[in-house]
Amino acid sequence: MRKFMMAAAAATMVVPTVSATPALAHGGYYKGKMWQDSRGRWRCKRPNGTTGLIIGAAGGALIGRAIDTRGERATGTILGAAAGALVGRKIERSNVRCR
Repeated sequence: MRKFMMAAAAATMVVPTVSATPALAHGGYYKGKMWQDSRGRWRCKRPNGTTGLIIGAAGGALIGRAIDTRGERATGTILGAAAGALVGRKIERSNVRCR
């Protein structure tokens, strides 16, 4: 019985699954990261920059806090977080390869 269950489990992994590609509105068709819209223009999937924004804000806050050594250091932390967030978002959104 154990051999039968192992064979059945292996067979379910080998059988190709039917992948449901999302249907795009307006008659376009989808092909992975690129698709053609209803007007015939090619579009590609781009990251929205959220991860870069969060990581950049955290890194910028740490750097800003280290640079601002006078007083309570809140100003350096806030300015560093804002600058780091903008830079991190810009870097992540610029990494796009449409082919």
